[in-house]
Amino acid sequence: MRIAIDAMGGDLAPNAVIEGALAAAAEWRDTHIILVGDRSRIEAGLAGRSLPANAEIHHAADAIAADEEPVKAVRRKKEASMVVAGRLVREGAADAMISAGNTGALMTTGLLIVGRIPGIERPALAPMIPTMDGKGVLALDLGANMDASPENLLQYAIMGSIYRSKVHGVEKPRVGLLNVGTEAMKGNELTKHAFPLLEQAPIHFVGNVEARDVLNAECDVLVCDGFVGNILLKSMEGTAGAIFSALKSEFTKTLFSKLAAAILKPGLSQFKKKLDYTEHGGAPLLGINGLVLKSHGSSDANAFKNAVRQARIAVSNQLVQAISQEISGKRDGE
Repeated sequence: MRIAIDAMGGDLAPNAVIEGALAAAAEWRDTHIILVGDRSRIEAGLAGRSLPANAEIHHAADAIAADEEPVKAVRRKKEASMVVAGRLVREGAADAMISAGNTGALMTTGLLIVGRIPGIERPALAPMIPTMDGKGVLALDLGANMDASPENLLQYAIMGSIYRSKVHGVEKPRVGLLNVGTEAMKGNELTKHAFPLLEQAPIHFVGNVEARDVLNAECDVLVCDGFVGNILLKSMEGTAGAIFSALKSEFTKTLFSKLAAAILKPGLSQFKKKLDYTEHGGAPLLGINGLVLKSHGSSDANAFKNAVRQARIAVSNQLVQAISQEISGKRDGE
């Protein structure tokens, strides 16, 4: 198994990428890690250490910055690390690619360089949203497409269900439709038309799910359009950040509160870990004809290692092939 990692993508690149790649290579000897990026910068990050036998550097002379316009950057920077990693996947030289770089550029790389699975209208970005039971919910689409049709939501639901089954081992994943109420006819025109399609789909559809119930793990897969989904994600991230900031402020005000904080610290640390994105590694771009994972922009070494773990499971369980077969079978039956 060969996994390409964009060594120049992310706030902490290339050092965090290198450390995560080395940790992954040490743990999974059957996986070959390809660090794609500027050879001199990667070698400097290694600080004199040698790469293990199951890792290598694939030189890419350029990189795409976080603030660059995605389509122009991908079209013009053919030797950018992200684009080169995408080509490795397209050409079969890598089974998967991971990047913490420019999200729009990665989605463009997936579409233009790797290519879509035949029959998929729009790929979806599918990160895991932490839940109180620690298992999380796969939510899609959370930003790949700002607009969607009912048929798009149907494909998201099918792909998400397959992902949870193949990668997370969830038997009969519960699929919910994000909405403003649980009644079947609630919502806007998109959700009203999507509801009956999901009812008839080869998935375990549990109906509409309200945003307030997402953290209570009402479903295993949450379906929505990218505009609503991205707002949901950013709202949750902002709320979590505000809560932990407020708690820190309160617990450091007085000697008594500091003592209370010391007592509560183990429980608070465990709670914070439940909401930690680094434990999930990355968000797959589902619908692409090759495994593409988007790691958080501020991913550390642990997040990159977990992204490799996630990629290994997906490749081993033939995720892309399973989605392709399901979508192909659905098209043939129409």
